[in-house]
Amino acid sequence: MALKSTAVSVNATLTHGEDGEFNLGAVLNVELGGVDRSTAGELAHAAHQLCPYSKATRNNIPVIINTTAV
Repeated sequence: MALKSTAVSVNATLTHGEDGEFNLGAVLNVELGGVDRSTAGELAHAAHQLCPYSKATRNNIPVIINTTAV
């Protein structure tokens, strides 16, 4: 299999917690072409480990990674 296309979008979330504080979160929507769903998930999670922004926010905000193989 060869990776043929990529598309990534990020939705930032702002929630108001029970403690009265505002909190940030992120949802990463990753579409990868040319690979199966399992491989797409593995690649997205590996990229999340290497990404400078992900490293800077790791353990500070919740992140959800949605992957789609196209």
